[in-house]
Amino acid sequence: MCGIIGYVGDREVVPVLIHGLHRLEYRGYDSAGIAVLDKNNSLVIEKVVGKIKDLTEHLWRRSINGNIGIGHTRWATHGPPTAENAHPHRSKDNSIAVVHNGIVENYAELKQKLVEKGYTFLSQTDTEVIAHLIEELFEENLLKTTLKVAKLLKGAYAVGVISTKEPDKIVALRKGSPFIIGIGKSENFIASDIPAVLEYTNRFITLNDDEIAIITKERVEIYNLDGERVDRSPFTVNWDISIAEKEGYKHFMLKEIHQQPKSLTDTISGFLSNLDNPVFKEIDRFSRIYIIACGTSYHAGLVGKFWIERFTGIPVILDYASEFRYRHSPIDENTLIVAISQSGETADTRFAAIDSKKRGGKVLSIVNVVGSSLSRESDFVMYTYCGPEIGVAATKTYTAQLITLFLFSLYAGLKKGILNQVTLDQFKTELTRLPKAVEEALKSEEKVKQIAYIYQHAHNFLFLGRGLNFPTALEGALKLKEISYIHAEGYPAGEMKHGPIALIDEIMPVVCVAPEDELFEKMLSNIQEVRARKGKVITITDGQNTELLNLSDEVVFVPKVDPILSPIVNVIPLQLLAYHIATLLGKDVDQPRNLAKTVTVE
Repeated sequence: MCGIIGYVGDREVVPVLIHGLHRLEYRGYDSAGIAVLDKNNSLVIEKVVGKIKDLTEHLWRRSINGNIGIGHTRWATHGPPTAENAHPHRSKDNSIAVVHNGIVENYAELKQKLVEKGYTFLSQTDTEVIAHLIEELFEENLLKTTLKVAKLLKGAYAVGVISTKEPDKIVALRKGSPFIIGIGKSENFIASDIPAVLEYTNRFITLNDDEIAIITKERVEIYNLDGERVDRSPFTVNWDISIAEKEGYKHFMLKEIHQQPKSLTDTISGFLSNLDNPVFKEIDRFSRIYIIACGTSYHAGLVGKFWIERFTGIPVILDYASEFRYRHSPIDENTLIVAISQSGETADTRFAAIDSKKRGGKVLSIVNVVGSSLSRESDFVMYTYCGPEIGVAATKTYTAQLITLFLFSLYAGLKKGILNQVTLDQFKTELTRLPKAVEEALKSEEKVKQIAYIYQHAHNFLFLGRGLNFPTALEGALKLKEISYIHAEGYPAGEMKHGPIALIDEIMPVVCVAPEDELFEKMLSNIQEVRARKGKVITITDGQNTELLNLSDEVVFVPKVDPILSPIVNVIPLQLLAYHIATLLGKDVDQPRNLAKTVTVE
């Protein structure tokens, strides 16, 4: 969840590190720091509590000159956000600096042994044991020493190391946490994610689990934990660097909300250009499908369950990845696990998928990041073509996941003979209209701003939906919680009378997702129940039903699409509502408290 950046080359390293940390700040932002080997081969470490701008201000009057260094932006796991707990951490003899993303599960045991040998710990973190272990076990060179250390560590981690003992190189070690190497001309990089160094290079190597890399400005060498050389060719990323810029928008989140017509178009095109995906050749063998995901991806999976069961007839079980791994669910060679993760690095989802493969199941991953761990660990992969999503709260990747699940359902149904070509072509025609419908839905923003102004000080929200739009209600509530810190809950509207209705009073805003579909009359009855308790009704609808309009305090209209695609359109005003309430309250919507974009710890 933390962000790591490292550079070796001929540039002044501090600006490269600061720039990279800015690009990685969505991964964690409670403290930050850098370590540089200066011109005198001295190790200089500077770190602060706060965001990257605080580190930048801290460094403003300091003259640090060097061409090799590592940096880190932290999301706290072990120890609170303090300067002492911020990374990088140094060895006792000040010859080694370490940055780390992940968790060393056996750090307490390792720490005790080091204390017994006379080492003093300055922080409460698990990371500091790595720096002291490298000093304690140093033998001949950094490669051999780090290999020995790696065999002692338990858990998931990405580790970057520099040392005055070998001042021309960076050592990178990975197990379970994302790590990429950027390949430049007479310069090379390490980073937790591609956007950190995309301005300098578009050629990358992914470091795999249980691998270690030695990086100098002229070469990159990769080894496994047995010390054997691994050959791997770089891949090229064609993202435009402007995707990682705000381009006039106040926040990345708002930009990414407005990018959805394009990300949907790109994802549809990308899917249709890869219809030879081998999963369709094997779809007949699967008698059971599990969908596993976390957070927003879980909500996409809920909608996907509706579609897959409808078009393929295969039973679908949806589960939180963090729970699924520890259940004794029946998995065999006739089981397909659909693992959904924007980053492809979500620890809970990855480990649940890996465990499922070990038990004989096949894994289809839906990810946004090419070359991510989950994509490489899966039997089949489908990409969403969104480019980087910088805002911590998922928006464009959610709707792209939805469209990918819908297309998968259609073509799986065609292969199984449940769906015919004529019906599939009709749905494809509907899909061509969808980006334009989303574009129209975005025009509701001014109305949503007015509603946000009225309800910005509410302490609780209830979101209701039915059928395919029950997950839309869940996602709307999650977005509001994530970025405004207002308590919000999403419910199937039919469940309201089984408990949540007790919460409704004259100050409770209730957001009702009410498209004119087969469940509209049911939804209308639920809205009447809210009004009978004097709740404030905010309605999202694609129709002009007079009774509905009279029951609503506020109405946001969206374009009418095929009801089966309505979740993709209906979520747009809910994203905007969360965004505008949060900005009115002065919240940092791109970097909400306690959250990180990529969750690489369990």
